[in-house]
Amino acid sequence: MTTIDISSRAVEIAPGVFWVGVLHRDRAIFDSFMSLPYGTTYNAYLIRGKEKTALVDTVSPEFGELLLKKIAGLVKPEDIDYVVMNHAEPDHGGSIPRVLSVAKGAKLVASQKGVGMAKLYYDVPGDRTIAVGEGDTLDLGGKTLKFIDAPWLHWPETMFTYHLEEGVLLPCDFFGAHIAPDSIFEDEVGDIVLSEAKRYYAEIMMIFLNPIRKALEKVDKLDIRVIGPSHGPVYRSPWRILEAYKKWAIGPLEPKVVVIYVSMYGNTAILEKAVVEAVEEEGVEAVVYNMVSADISHIVNDLVDASAIIFGSPSFYGGAHPRLASAVELIRTIKPRGKMVAIFGSYGWGGGAAKEIKKRLEPAGFEIIETLEIQGPAREEATERAAALGKTVAHRVKALATSVP
Repeated sequence: MTTIDISSRAVEIAPGVFWVGVLHRDRAIFDSFMSLPYGTTYNAYLIRGKEKTALVDTVSPEFGELLLKKIAGLVKPEDIDYVVMNHAEPDHGGSIPRVLSVAKGAKLVASQKGVGMAKLYYDVPGDRTIAVGEGDTLDLGGKTLKFIDAPWLHWPETMFTYHLEEGVLLPCDFFGAHIAPDSIFEDEVGDIVLSEAKRYYAEIMMIFLNPIRKALEKVDKLDIRVIGPSHGPVYRSPWRILEAYKKWAIGPLEPKVVVIYVSMYGNTAILEKAVVEAVEEEGVEAVVYNMVSADISHIVNDLVDASAIIFGSPSFYGGAHPRLASAVELIRTIKPRGKMVAIFGSYGWGGGAAKEIKKRLEPAGFEIIETLEIQGPAREEATERAAALGKTVAHRVKALATSVP
């Protein structure tokens, strides 16, 4: 098989549909939150019809010239007729001003809200925009683009673009993964794609559960042969990512507990070991993260399909330890499906960690099933109580698993 240098060349992903994205291999973090061990891509797609040419999404602004260079290998950039903006975020829309400055006759196609955001972010005047809605189409001459409303995946203006004749779905951030591979096709990259797609789903999409489910219902009705997301590889076997998203958003949760803790003098750590051993003795998986060193994006990844969360924190001036509190706040915000929670910890002269964690989580719909705070050293009685807490959680997790049809 001949290797194509995708860093400098376009790649045809379906007849007349070309990936013209760029690789950002040395980007280390995304949203100042998610680590990028494999870098990322900013994917854009050029579609040539018999009469018109459309560019679907652009790239991060620092790569605008490389985008134009790749396009120039296929068509003259100034001859582009339409620039489709599925999503306004700068990593996808940031090169819109540069492209429109070259393609002076091109119109920007976006959702109604997208048109407003194009004006706000990129100063695109109204007379250069076309607003489209659910089911609207754009004829390029033998190639038809159909637009699908997909609000809150993950901004309010988001839409998908679907190539009717070739069955190519271009859903922007939906189905994405932060990987900058040597091949643009998922089946040539390997298992790491779905692993990173899950972590991407956890960080970007998981909070929008109802919009995800509505979008999956819509795409189920389409004849999809290729999926080209805006980050990571292109799927020539789209069932892989479709089935994965259905599992993460709709399927049953796993008999798994995520244990997140921090310890100052070792007592909370002793309790953590007792909790984890008890959970595992009951046949339930326990995934443990110490907030001194944990990558928060990996924690979120495990919460996609976990049934319960156990927090462990020493009291820190009457509240939760700051490193643990940051995880609590993030989890409160992203709202994983598994909302069963238990809390343990230790304190010296005064407690308060469990009370603070409970106060943060209960209003967000989390069920606090048990709390345990011990004063002073974690002696035998304390570890026995911690083990009992672990068993209680494990029993609830197993009961949940057996209640799912």
